[in-house]
Amino acid sequence: MADNHGSAAGVVLAFLSGAALGAVAGLLLAPRSGRDSRELLRGYARQAEDSLRDLAGQAGETLEGAIDQGKEFVESKKSVLREAFEAGREAVKRERDRVRGEG
Repeated sequence: MADNHGSAAGVVLAFLSGAALGAVAGLLLAPRSGRDSRELLRGYARQAEDSLRDLAGQAGETLEGAIDQGKEFVESKKSVLREAFEAGREAVKRERDRVRGEG
């Protein structure tokens, strides 16, 4: 599941990078004044920054979810191991009592 999120984020990042490069190339080649071009570049930069902040937020949420799932997994396995250990301890105690009763 983590691979799907990683590849989706990669596709989005590649798309945004391509869009930004295309916008810059279009602005540099368009017949506009330098002031107009700079304003457009600032606007695109703000949009890219907002998009990257959104992606970073989503990545953080995904990471937090994965960490929570990992903690739950570890806790469940600790519980299983604890139960198995206790069962083993009880089995040893029963066997010891049985051997003592025979001797």
